[in-house]
Amino acid sequence: MPIKMKELPESEKPYEKLEIYGAKKLSNAELLAIIIKTGTKSDSALNLAQKVLALNDKKDKNNLTFLRELTINELTTISGIGRVKAIQILALAELSKRMLTPIKTNDQKIKTTEDVANLFISEMCNEEREIAKVIILNAKNVILKILDLSIGGTSYAILEPKIVLAEAVKMQAPKIILVHNHPSGDPTPSEQDYQATDRIFEAASIMGIDLLDHVIIGKNNQYESIMFQKKKRRRDY
Repeated sequence: MPIKMKELPESEKPYEKLEIYGAKKLSNAELLAIIIKTGTKSDSALNLAQKVLALNDKKDKNNLTFLRELTINELTTISGIGRVKAIQILALAELSKRMLTPIKTNDQKIKTTEDVANLFISEMCNEEREIAKVIILNAKNVILKILDLSIGGTSYAILEPKIVLAEAVKMQAPKIILVHNHPSGDPTPSEQDYQATDRIFEAASIMGIDLLDHVIIGKNNQYESIMFQKKKRRRDY
């Protein structure tokens, strides 16, 4: 028989535990239980939270990005999780994603590969699909715009020169930087990465646009610069 929340010691109840020890001391289930708020006759909020976490089919059970991929229908298959609780959980997942997005990119200058990596590591390092972005810069390397280019599967996001360059051409921007992640966690460039970079570099040159770099984001704060690897560019811009 599951232990009811009211049967727990005060110091072990999620609300009280957070208040006493701080949010960092709570488990994933305890934090989620606070969002769920109330349980049912047969399940406490903590038990319901554990059932939600059990929907995670990823290898890394501590990777909570799966919450962003769930639907209301999937969540409501759990007895005790109704439409409102499902919406609360999905809202939380989206908020957490937005919190990782840089607050301000206007007037931000990109000087090095590290600057690029710092912009995107938090957002992209735990993505299960390959995502590609383009940073559009002015002549002084100040960010004008950041665009999502494509979302691939677990192995490759397609990078077509005409898609990559379209907005930069429209804005008459002189410089761009490509960024994408490797869901495997290893940022080492693949042969496909090199080929795509060469195609885009050549097409950009024809259009008078300088491809400064192509940065690959991995896990554990790892990243690689394809342009640095190929020695077409120095690590600093």
